[in-house]
Amino acid sequence: MPRWKRSFWSTREGVLRSWKWRWFEVEAVLRELRAALAFMERNFNLIKRYWKWELVFFAYTVANTVTMGFIGKGAVSFGATVDVNYLVMYMLIGSILWGYLSILFEIVAETVAWERWEDTIEYTFMAPVQRATHLLSVCIFSVLYGVLRSALILMVVSLLFELNLSRANLVGAGLVLGVASLSFIGLGIAGAVLPLISPEKGVQVVHIFQAILLMFSGVYYEIDVLPMWMQKIAALSPATYALRGMRAAILHGVKTAELWREIYPLLILGVLLLPLGITIFYRVENFAKKRGLLKRNG
Repeated sequence: MPRWKRSFWSTREGVLRSWKWRWFEVEAVLRELRAALAFMERNFNLIKRYWKWELVFFAYTVANTVTMGFIGKGAVSFGATVDVNYLVMYMLIGSILWGYLSILFEIVAETVAWERWEDTIEYTFMAPVQRATHLLSVCIFSVLYGVLRSALILMVVSLLFELNLSRANLVGAGLVLGVASLSFIGLGIAGAVLPLISPEKGVQVVHIFQAILLMFSGVYYEIDVLPMWMQKIAALSPATYALRGMRAAILHGVKTAELWREIYPLLILGVLLLPLGITIFYRVENFAKKRGLLKRNG
C-alpha cells in the first residue's frame, strides 16, 4: 500500500478513536446526571411518604423559632432597655438560619441511616454510580428542601411579628447563605460516616455534634460573651461567619462588598470541608465494606 494511503487510514482511525472516546465521556457524564436526578427524586418521594413526620418536625421548628422571637419581645419585662424590634429580628434570624443549616447537616449526615431504614443500603452502595454523584445529589436536594422549608417558616413567623426588612440587603444575605451551605454540606458528609461505622449510636453522635456547633456558633448570642477558649473554637465554625454575615446584611443593611470579611472565611472552609468530607466518606465506606458493616441494623 502506498505511503499516502497508509497515512490516510491511520489518520482516519485516530480520528474515529478520538470521537469514540469523547462520546464515551459524554455518555458517562449523562449517566451520572441521570443517577443524580434519580437520587433527588427518590429523596422527594421519601418526604412525600413520611409527610406526617415532616409536618411534626416542621411544627417543632416553627414553635422553636416563634419562642425565640417572644423571648426577644419579652426582654423589656425584665427591665432591659433595648430595641425590642431589633432584638426580635436578631433572635429570629439566628433561629431561622440555624434551622436551615441544621436541616442541611441532618439530611446529608443521616443519608446512611435513611438507607438502612429503607433496607436499600446494599443496593445503593453496590450500584455502578460514583459515590460523589450520590453524595452531591443528596446535598443538592438538602439545599432545595432547606430553602423551601425556611421560606415557609419565614411566612408563618411574619404573621406573628412585624418584620421590618426595609434596610435589609437580601442579595448579600443570599450570597452568605449560599457560601455557608458548602461548609455545612462538607461537615454533613463527614458526619454521615458515623452511622456507617456505628449503626447503634451513629445518628445520636451526629446530633451531639450538631448541639456543640449550636453552642459555639453564637446562634442566639454574640460569641463575645463566650470564654476566650470557646471564642477560639467558634472561629473554626462556619455557622459563626454565616450568622454574622446574615445579621449584618439584614439588620444593618451592610453592602455586599463589605460582607467579604465574613464570606472569605466561609469560602476557605467550604473549599476545605467539602472535598475533605467526600474523602473521609470514601475511606470509611471501604472500611465498612471490608468489615461487613453495611447490612448491620444494630
